[in-house]
Amino acid sequence: MTDPTDAPAPLPASFPTPERPLPPGGPAAVAERVRAALGAVLPEHGAGPAALDALAALVRAETVQPRHPHTAAHLHGPVLAASAALDALIGELNPSMDSWDQSAAPSVIEEELVAALAGLCFGATASHPGGTVTTGGTESNLMALMFARYEAIHRAYDTDPAEEGIPSYAAGRIKILTSAVAHFSLARAAALLGIGERAVVPVPIGPDHRMDPQALEETAARLEADNHLIAAVVGTAGTTDAGAIDPLAECARIAHRRGAWFHVDAAYGGGLLFSDRRRPMLDGIEEADSVSIDLHKFGWQSIPAGVLLARDRAAFGPLARRVAYLSALDDERAGYPNLLDRSVRTTRRADAVKIVATCQALGRAGLAALIEHCFALTAHTAAAVRARSEFELAVEPALTTVLFRYLPRYGDPDRVNAALRRRLLAEGSAVIGRTELPGPDGKPNGPGSLRLKLTLLNPQTTPEDLDRLLDLVAAAGAAEDLPS
Repeated sequence: MTDPTDAPAPLPASFPTPERPLPPGGPAAVAERVRAALGAVLPEHGAGPAALDALAALVRAETVQPRHPHTAAHLHGPVLAASAALDALIGELNPSMDSWDQSAAPSVIEEELVAALAGLCFGATASHPGGTVTTGGTESNLMALMFARYEAIHRAYDTDPAEEGIPSYAAGRIKILTSAVAHFSLARAAALLGIGERAVVPVPIGPDHRMDPQALEETAARLEADNHLIAAVVGTAGTTDAGAIDPLAECARIAHRRGAWFHVDAAYGGGLLFSDRRRPMLDGIEEADSVSIDLHKFGWQSIPAGVLLARDRAAFGPLARRVAYLSALDDERAGYPNLLDRSVRTTRRADAVKIVATCQALGRAGLAALIEHCFALTAHTAAAVRARSEFELAVEPALTTVLFRYLPRYGDPDRVNAALRRRLLAEGSAVIGRTELPGPDGKPNGPGSLRLKLTLLNPQTTPEDLDRLLDLVAAAGAAEDLPS
């Protein structure tokens, strides 16, 4: 078990810390500088290698730098050198994962990665797990809800929605239950799947931002009494703002009692599977039918590096296709695998390779140590916020996100906090996030609900870096908090 007070494990060939977290001046100034330096995008005659050097220097100078310790707004972390190196190799080799004769080794590497992650997630509870590497939680959630929609319609109406679409008599009756603060991609997925955003029914949350299991039970019972079909229950393991983890075991029981698909959106928190210390926070995830994990968060991969895992690989069946130029039947019988049942995409980058490079370079213990350091930074920052009279902590951190606000002496708190954040961005001195505290229904509480957000995903950050960041926030707040 890792001591959270330990220093982070050294990163293999880690990159140097950039001078600034972001370019100064704000959007208009950055756009002006970029356009002036860029010149013609498609000139009549190219400049050769000099153009590459100039563009690289421009992008490096005018881009937000997640490796800087004062870049702490989003679930947007720095990249480990192992990931970056293999990402570059894949860019050079350019394999495509839609057929074996465009990929070969990467198709095997992805299978092995999926098997390893499914073992961490489901353990012995799944006998035939499957999965795929995705572009991130949005694609993973879309695929998971597609599987749920297929299973629900096929079971309830004895029809194949992949072939025949949604029966007219099922329109408006298919429902997906999830936390009121679940990721917006779930509603977008419902729209893309033809069941409509209103199919996603928000379940009230408690003060800790977790879905209320009693409210979930009552919502499910009410919908069933109204003759609705509950296709899925979605639990969140790490909400975007508070990092809250729903009571997954209770959500799983409620879902499965009704024959509904249970999906866990663990895009943020799924990396805790690497840590023996933190794995109990995901209790119940092993009961899921599908799980989404983003390893460009806890995992420190170059974007994209999402993974979708399924308890039963047969869930991917609706994706299966056979086309003569990619997956001839006689080739498959001869041992050449058909890869067209792994993804909604056809051409697909071999992103599994960079993930495996990191896993092998650091091992599970190395990844767990980095996670522990981020948790320790979070505890330090929350304590520092509590200790300073100019700040107010909004909620106890669940993962590695700190929600707080500056307490002005004169001005409106929402205006001052929004303005201090923009001041830091315009100065190029810090990237911090903003959000609004929700009520039980997930909607903002109205005036006074704006909060600042620090998302601490950089394992090379020190407590002293974060103390300096809080000093910057306090100074910016004082500069914006002027008497009328």
